[in-house]
Amino acid sequence: MKVLGIETSCDETAAAVVEDGCQIISNVVASQIDIHARYGGIVPEVASRQHILTIIPVVKQAMAGISWPDINGIAVTFGPGLAGSLLVGVNVAKALALAKNLPLTSVNHLEAHIYANWLDSSSSGEKSEVRFPCLCLIVSGGHSDLVLMEGHGQFEKVGRTRDDAAGEAFDKAARILGLGYPGGPAIERAASSGTPCLPLPRAWLKDSHDFSFSGLKTALWHLVHRGGISVADAAASFQLAVVDVLVTKTIEAAKQLKVEQILLSGGVAANKALTQHFLANSPIPVLIPPPHLCTDNAAMVAACGYYHFQAGNTSGYDLDVVPSLSLG
Repeated sequence: MKVLGIETSCDETAAAVVEDGCQIISNVVASQIDIHARYGGIVPEVASRQHILTIIPVVKQAMAGISWPDINGIAVTFGPGLAGSLLVGVNVAKALALAKNLPLTSVNHLEAHIYANWLDSSSSGEKSEVRFPCLCLIVSGGHSDLVLMEGHGQFEKVGRTRDDAAGEAFDKAARILGLGYPGGPAIERAASSGTPCLPLPRAWLKDSHDFSFSGLKTALWHLVHRGGISVADAAASFQLAVVDVLVTKTIEAAKQLKVEQILLSGGVAANKALTQHFLANSPIPVLIPPPHLCTDNAAMVAACGYYHFQAGNTSGYDLDVVPSLSLG
């Protein structure tokens, strides 16, 4: 079964074709990073206008060499995300479903990130099998969630951020350090030549699986404004503080819940320090998508959509966006 996936939740315009929920046939992503970098963050109106300009060429590129009769369904992100951006993808998906007489299914963006772990991006064709129950850590610019997944479509949120998400914290830290946007890659680059020697706090929030990074960001601000510190050392110290909390609390939750695996997902999962710490410290097997499937893409939407179709979940032409959609 071949599914066309469409993703426009934030500032990437993406389309992909995935077969049987795992095999990537095509995966096209048009990034807006260069456009928004001048503003130091994403401007929603600019993002939605750029999606309008880009979505049709991106879908055509994803469908290059593929006949429409070979497509069995269309999956589209309908939330969470920026309302204007989501509307572009949803309306294009509905139009294509109507024009090509194809079934349509709506996909939660957070759920889609998890399904990046089902995608086979290797040349050897080997792919680790996901085993239930598993604990999913979704870490991105807007989310830091721990979700227990007991089967396809069966989610229970067990932890969340109480303030800044991990990716948001990286963006704010990069701004404090004058490293530019996007913050995650900028912090990681600067940290590579630094030493994590600065005394930055960790919010452990005992008796809870929740996260908090606002106090860490504030502590970094005070250190920087006191002066006399290395930007590289500050970046390395901040990165380690975030990674330490994410890894430690996720492993503790996984042990308590007695899961079979830990699944990483979301843009922050592309951070090498995070993945290395998980692999070095977790007694529970950890699955990590390759970096290009951690960030927003449509292959993960198509993979998730495949399982929606298998369960008989379809959407009508009255499908609307839900910018504040949650998972579990």
